[in-house]
Amino acid sequence: MTMSTDETKSSFTLERRMLDLRFRRASLAAREWLAPDYVRVRLDGPELEEFDSPGADDHIRVFFPDGPVQTVEEMRAAPSREYTPLWWDARTGSLTLEFAVHGDEGIAAPWAAHAPLGSPAGVGGPRGSKVLVGRPDAWLLAGDETAIPAIRRWASLMDDEAVGQVFVEVRDTAHEIEIGVPAGVSIEYVHRGRAAEGSALSARLEAITAGDRPDGSVFAFVAAEQSVVKPARALLIDRWGLHPDTISVRGYWKRGDTEYHAPH
Repeated sequence: MTMSTDETKSSFTLERRMLDLRFRRASLAAREWLAPDYVRVRLDGPELEEFDSPGADDHIRVFFPDGPVQTVEEMRAAPSREYTPLWWDARTGSLTLEFAVHGDEGIAAPWAAHAPLGSPAGVGGPRGSKVLVGRPDAWLLAGDETAIPAIRRWASLMDDEAVGQVFVEVRDTAHEIEIGVPAGVSIEYVHRGRAAEGSALSARLEAITAGDRPDGSVFAFVAAEQSVVKPARALLIDRWGLHPDTISVRGYWKRGDTEYHAPH
């Protein structure tokens, strides 16, 4: 018998924490391709030595100048986009990010794919975090390529006894990105082929029934193209009965709107 979080006390909470907003200068130090359209980069710089990101779904604003800059003001005037910090080392002043690269459109993806090592970058934030306190009885994580860094960070919070499901929408088998999870957590790659981004993941979430709900307190995170928000909330709130305060559903980006960013 399944129980909604409205019927029993949740085994975890999501706590919001405000952080001091900081701006840091860095440079591109390393690049590694993980798939044909997915790249990992490392930023280095002494100003990153005090960087911290306590929440798995934190966002920072990364600035991409097209050449050398002399002042913080020049850096802050450069084009910028929001990303989830993946790993960092406050001792050495390094920060790792991952980018989905779909052609040479936009600002951030071409920079991540082609900028020469040593290119300058700026990092602003995070300004606030949503921190998971406690232990969920089960997990559901879902997203497209843009959500993989956050999915990695949520997965890193799972203990060896964790159970749940992870759904990742990618184009096809050649574009699947490896994600480490405990043995009790399954990963399903949802292939969209040439269909619109988010459509395959939305259809997969729509196919999950009320009877598929795990027992106990379920934490769910879903992030992808904006169209995924409605089917995700229909599953998690309407069919599974999860409380809105115990889930995170985000439209990370919006088709046709390069300036869009998800509200915090």
